[in-house]
Amino acid sequence: MEIKPPSIEDIQNLSIRTLGAAHIPSPLSQRTVQFVSDENKILVYTHSLDLKKIREQNMEPPEFELAGPRDKLFFDPANLTCGIVTCGGLCPGLNDVIRTITLGLYWQYGVKKVLGFRFGYEGLSSLAKKEPLLMTPDNVDQIQHAGGSILGTSRGPQNLEDMVDVLVKNDISILFVVGGDGTFKGAHQIAELINNRRLKISIISVPKTIDNDIFCSERTFGFYTAVEEARKSIVAAHNEAKAVWNGIGLVKLMGRDSGFIATHATLANSDVNFCFIPEEPLFLDGETGILSRLEKRLARRQHAVIVVAEGAGQNLMADNNPVLKDASGNIIFHDIGLYLKEKISGFFKQKNIPVTIKYIDPSYMIRSCPSIAPDSTFCIMLGQNAVHAGMAGKTDMFVGYWNDHFTHVPLTMAVGKRKKVDLTGEIWQTVKLMTE
Repeated sequence: MEIKPPSIEDIQNLSIRTLGAAHIPSPLSQRTVQFVSDENKILVYTHSLDLKKIREQNMEPPEFELAGPRDKLFFDPANLTCGIVTCGGLCPGLNDVIRTITLGLYWQYGVKKVLGFRFGYEGLSSLAKKEPLLMTPDNVDQIQHAGGSILGTSRGPQNLEDMVDVLVKNDISILFVVGGDGTFKGAHQIAELINNRRLKISIISVPKTIDNDIFCSERTFGFYTAVEEARKSIVAAHNEAKAVWNGIGLVKLMGRDSGFIATHATLANSDVNFCFIPEEPLFLDGETGILSRLEKRLARRQHAVIVVAEGAGQNLMADNNPVLKDASGNIIFHDIGLYLKEKISGFFKQKNIPVTIKYIDPSYMIRSCPSIAPDSTFCIMLGQNAVHAGMAGKTDMFVGYWNDHFTHVPLTMAVGKRKKVDLTGEIWQTVKLMTE
């Protein structure tokens, strides 16, 4: 997947924190598994021009630690209790990850107890509405075929001291946290407090976002499912638009800060005439504005399909609307889909040009559905590598994916940053050539 690589300024210390020396032989040795050493690395930059610039500054090329099973463990599986928590919005593949982590701990490492904390970080609170769920191979059987999360989810912060106390109370040695960058911020704060209290508890995160915008990871689970499901909405919009004279199909897709879903769904369909993403400004008026361009398109072909990411065009609505935030502190975006529908309708009404607009927003249908095969496979690999990292005593990190390899990345790398569509890259340039 083509993305803009992080700048050298954004790449800080990529070393992975550990809880201590690993000295317990791994039970996986009985299966002739190919073990990975901490010295195995993956280059962040692979383009010759990037590497040349770095060497000209007398710097060593930055590298991610390679993920995978280690031959020595920090934790003794026979005396281990692990926890899993899922946070933030729903995403296709959540249950796949939960199932993989549970089965990996039980069957591969021989862990005796795994607890699922209910409804996000709220489940780690002493005021949790539900007791932790005892995770067993039986109760995760077949959950990969269902959307949503068997553990539930929530947004918003909880008291850090209280959450760590709950981990201690439940004798948790490894906590697997599945979520996005806001969740990662909380996970890092938990890891910091654990370190300050000199506790031997590992915090391992699995990146979850349908938007595919986690920094320092080329891909996140659920993205390909989102693109596939988005195609259905675009097909519907195209059929509706062609069925009438001057028909307009308008589809709003998820993508708060990054337009990967809109970009890839546009290319996958080849029926989209206009695609707007957060990375590029959106204008209504003037020769380059959507209204003038749409008028010319209808005069030429009598139908049009527009795809817009939810974070696009927020500049158009910022002046007259208050800034609101959700429980996690994220800015609540104004609805660009309804805004465009209103502006397009008013523009053509003023010109006395009859148009028919069909507006489709499939967001919640997409994020709550089961994952398709490529995402399910990816979830299994992510979950497996998360288990390997936790058992080896790694902490304060997430499992990333870079240059076709799974990697260990410090949580601080993804907090407060977003991966973006590269506007100069081949994929976005192809979108520009294929549309309108």
